[in-house]
Amino acid sequence: MKKYVSTMLIRKRILFTLLLFCFIILAMIIRLAYVQFMMSEEISDKAEDLWLRDIVFQPERGEILDRNMNYLTKNVSAASVIVIPRQVKDVDRTAEELAKILHLSEEKAYEYVTKNTSSVSIHPKGRKITKEQEQALTQLHLPGIYLAKDSKRFYPNDAYLAHVLGFTGIDNQGLMGLEQQYDDHFKGEAGSLSYYSDAKGKKITDSSNQYTPPKDGKHLKTTIDLDVQTIMERELDVAEIKYNPDGALAIAVNPKTGAVLGMSSRPNFNPENYNEVNPDIFDRNLPIWSTFEPGSTFKIITLAAALEEQAVDLHKDTYHDKGHIHVGGAKLRCWKSGGHGKQTIMEVAENSCNPGFVHIGSKLGKEKLFSYIRNFGFGSKTGIDLQGEGSGILFNLDQVGPVELATTSFGQGVSVTPIQQVMAVAAVVNGGYLYEPYIAESWIDPVTKEVIEHQEPTLQSRVISSETSKEMRKTLESVVAKGTGRPAYVDGYRVGGKTGTAQKVGADGRYMTNNHIVSFIGFAPADDPEIVVLVSIDNPKNTIQFGGVVAAPIVGNIIQDSLQMMNVPIRKSGLDKEYTWPEEPKVEVPDLVGLTKDDILQDLSNFSIDVHGHGDYVKDQSPEAGVKVDDGSTIRVYLSDK
Repeated sequence: MKKYVSTMLIRKRILFTLLLFCFIILAMIIRLAYVQFMMSEEISDKAEDLWLRDIVFQPERGEILDRNMNYLTKNVSAASVIVIPRQVKDVDRTAEELAKILHLSEEKAYEYVTKNTSSVSIHPKGRKITKEQEQALTQLHLPGIYLAKDSKRFYPNDAYLAHVLGFTGIDNQGLMGLEQQYDDHFKGEAGSLSYYSDAKGKKITDSSNQYTPPKDGKHLKTTIDLDVQTIMERELDVAEIKYNPDGALAIAVNPKTGAVLGMSSRPNFNPENYNEVNPDIFDRNLPIWSTFEPGSTFKIITLAAALEEQAVDLHKDTYHDKGHIHVGGAKLRCWKSGGHGKQTIMEVAENSCNPGFVHIGSKLGKEKLFSYIRNFGFGSKTGIDLQGEGSGILFNLDQVGPVELATTSFGQGVSVTPIQQVMAVAAVVNGGYLYEPYIAESWIDPVTKEVIEHQEPTLQSRVISSETSKEMRKTLESVVAKGTGRPAYVDGYRVGGKTGTAQKVGADGRYMTNNHIVSFIGFAPADDPEIVVLVSIDNPKNTIQFGGVVAAPIVGNIIQDSLQMMNVPIRKSGLDKEYTWPEEPKVEVPDLVGLTKDDILQDLSNFSIDVHGHGDYVKDQSPEAGVKVDDGSTIRVYLSDK
């Protein structure tokens, strides 16, 4: 009986074991089927990730262009070195060659080629190497050493627009200016070359490479006019040599749209060598960052507000200036000792008379004056598409007493940025429209070259009427023809504008002596403005520190040459300049076309004649008839047979 029970127990155990074995086999079959049919794609992807190695190819950074499609930036090819340590066959020789070509220590090079990783970049010595280094490495055919396509930023115009364009870092990332502002648009998407390797990192020879091309960044067409910028840079270079200032800046905009045509400042730097200069230089874009008391250029706002509110009449109302005015216990002086005497409001503007503008400000009252100041954009950022913009400082209205109202009327006691000044004056002369300044005009596809995005001008508000704007244009043209802005006069282009001489506040909180920021803001043509230009010179040396003496001639030169490059026709009408000693009036070029050679040589004592060609009759001349030039200037005449 016991033997029977034992046999049955053994059989049950065998059956249980058999069933358990069958269950395990079935579970394995089910699991295998699940893995084979349900998880195959996931496992294949994981296996591919283990086998696959990538060499990354950086995209070309989008270019920056001026409004006429001239290059402001370019990309130049520069390879970068990538090491696949497990593919290096001769470690000692490879390290020695890399050290020699890339100017590394052999110890450092050996560290790179023996590093326990799938791939390694030699940073920074192997990044964006020279053409000579690239050629040397290519000729050696070192196993495990790859040259990845790369590029670096090149600025073909050197220091032009340095603070506007900004610069890029070693990884082509935008670090300042437009490069930083629109980095996401410029940088594109990286590509790669993928290959399969075994567990030791060696390339599997019978496998094929997978190449994903990089997607280049978009090109930016800006509002900048390279011709205007070149003229501006030239004039600031001359000012630096002549006056040795502490700083200088210039801005030019299209008053009809807010488009920035040019922008520059001193001290300057070359974007390619930004790491060689003090960060205080490249971190501060003075035209949008710096804040200072505007001085007399601010009188434009006071007068525009007064005319809009009909608080004064340019020709009927008068003011008697005795050289100073008492306000709230303070004595505020005119720049002219003894004063200007009896003046119309037009003459107050022409003479830039401080007491006269105190009178105009009092006619307005603090509520209306400060309302217009804020409506013209002062006290807040303009919204220009550059980082680091300042907003300026204004008095709180409850802090404005009689003295604060008086000083604000002629531009003292308030703090503004240059870009605010330019946009406010643009609104004064363009019919009363305050625009947001901008530099990015359109984005261009790098492959098709088609415009894929376009920036339209942004109108912020209407500040004054077209009638007031017209009166202001005439007044500011008169300031240049007859008043303190005469050095900015350009015959034929009807320039309007205003001088400014602002005191600077020292560390002790007091105004400094013989240390001013002198400026001039001008526009032309006065009947239909195409350009507004501000030039500001900080503490010019060895000269009289007046805006009319230092800054006005610079603005006149920029406007004259810029309008010529912009093909703006000369106006035959306009106010004639009133000359004061020692200035000499210019003389008008006569019409010589059609005259004989004998005729032109008889009665042209005011000119020097330069004859070109053969024949008896004048077929052309330069300058053309009607242009006013300095006495004794040369007229070129071109002869032919009639």
